[in-house]
Amino acid sequence: MRRCTVGGQAVLEGVMMKSDEGIAMAVRRADGKIVAEYKQTTTRAKKGTFLGLPVIRGVVALFESLATGLSTTTESAKLYGEDLFEDEEPTKFEKWLSKTFGKSIENVILGVGAVLGVALALGLFVILPVLISSIFFGKDQSIGRSLVEGVIRVAIYVGYLFAMSGIKDMRRLFMYHGAEHKTIACYEAEDELTPQNAMKHTRLHPRCGTNYLFLVMAVSIFVLTIVDIVIKYGFKLEIENSVLYNLFRIGVRLLLIPLIAGLSYEVLRWAAKKDNWLTKAVRAPGMGLQLITTKEPTEDMIEVAMAAFYIAMGERTPEYYNSLADGSLADAPAEEPPVVDLTEGAEAPAEKEAAQPAEANPAEGAAE
Repeated sequence: MRRCTVGGQAVLEGVMMKSDEGIAMAVRRADGKIVAEYKQTTTRAKKGTFLGLPVIRGVVALFESLATGLSTTTESAKLYGEDLFEDEEPTKFEKWLSKTFGKSIENVILGVGAVLGVALALGLFVILPVLISSIFFGKDQSIGRSLVEGVIRVAIYVGYLFAMSGIKDMRRLFMYHGAEHKTIACYEAEDELTPQNAMKHTRLHPRCGTNYLFLVMAVSIFVLTIVDIVIKYGFKLEIENSVLYNLFRIGVRLLLIPLIAGLSYEVLRWAAKKDNWLTKAVRAPGMGLQLITTKEPTEDMIEVAMAAFYIAMGERTPEYYNSLADGSLADAPAEEPPVVDLTEGAEAPAEKEAAQPAEANPAEGAAE
């Protein structure tokens, strides 16, 4: 079995695949035609640089994934043929922001949406657990409170995923998520890349963003418990006012988010590289949650995922798919570039990175 450096994310009626060199996206329109695009981009967390150091690279990857996820959502809608902002009249506040910061209305709306999304995530997974635990513990600084907060955080995350899976549009997104995983699994199994072959492979993948987000929840329990122990017994800090104490706990948790994100990223990389009983145990909860965040795709969905994968791997170009009259690849032009040759002895694309694990996409799975 081999590994590749391509990771992905489900988008509106399509799939985004990200390689070390750029981002490829393929979308199937309502008329059945596959449309695609490719943008060159590289991570700032390069090996040998400060941003490429362990833990720090995880923080960089998180913020890059959030930015990529937001932009690909809008781009996929445009590829599909829908402009998310076409019929929306900007508010006076948005016009003021656009004039003040010199950005387009579209970028302003995206920026506001990103801020609101981050605020919602912090409210659900940082502030709400602290407030709920305060009902039972008051200003008590017992270690049990940290554990209870962690359990509440995990419960909110799992409940959120279940709620999203009940929405019809989200279910289709989860099906494309499954198509993305099956495509990569088919490649890594050195099987011929066809929709029929990919359907036989698992839709669960150890480097999925769902695994990463669960690890964030799990690592936060460990880190925050240690921090609370140090604060209580090391600094012997006592805050009598319960409101101030809750604000203090919330502040500490907000400050530790980068550390928790970076440590979780390293745990994910380590668990994905090995295949023993310990790494399987670490991956198990996240793999189980993928039963919610991925659904069995159809073959035409896998066809779209493979289109994005081929482009990301440099085997085909967006123009190849955009030039087809309809969504069927049966009448592909004769000069079509060869598909990935996985026969024994053949040189595989990106073979120079074959020994490296695929970089996880931490935005994948939350909104995918």
